Amino acid sequence: MKKILLIFVAISFIAASSFAQNFPEDEKAIIAVLDDFHVAAAKADKDRYLEHFKEDGVFLGTDEWERWPLHPDFTDYVSKRFKNGGWSYHSEKKIISFSKDGSVAWFDETSISNSNGGRFRGSGVLEKIDGSWKISQYVLSFLVYNEVGSEVGKIINDERVRRENTN
Repeated sequence: MKKILLIFVAISFIAASSFAQNFPEDEKAIIAVLDDFHVAAAKADKDRYLEHFKEDGVFLGTDEWERWPLHPDFTDYVSKRFKNGGWSYHSEKKIISFSKDGSVAWFDETSISNSNGGRFRGSGVLEKIDGSWKISQYVLSFLVYNEVGSEVGKIINDERVRRENTN
């Protein structure tokens, strides 16, 4: 019985170690997915850009109403938007974490707009599907310094009120 228990513990340790050993490779793969996601957007390569999403993926934009399921909403938006060119961000820093079994990862990245220098946070979830990492959810947020947060909040509130009174 003691031998069986020892063998079981050894196999469990080896299995756990193999998951841990895959994470650096998976991290590199996820970085490559996110980098290519941004390159495809900059090149307005619609198919390449959208292929990074799972079929039921969602993009959450910076406007409060922007919750875009991949089909049909985000696909339609990207198709129209990319006709006039894409958008260009470069990521400065990515932090990636994994579920215990290594099949799900979540990330956050600080990105800079190449057109106007605006700073954004991209965050989201990826799932490993048939050996490839796919974006389940991507959330894009403006980064706002705490010192100007109340001013930004006032501008946003004024715009919300303006829109409500226009409708």
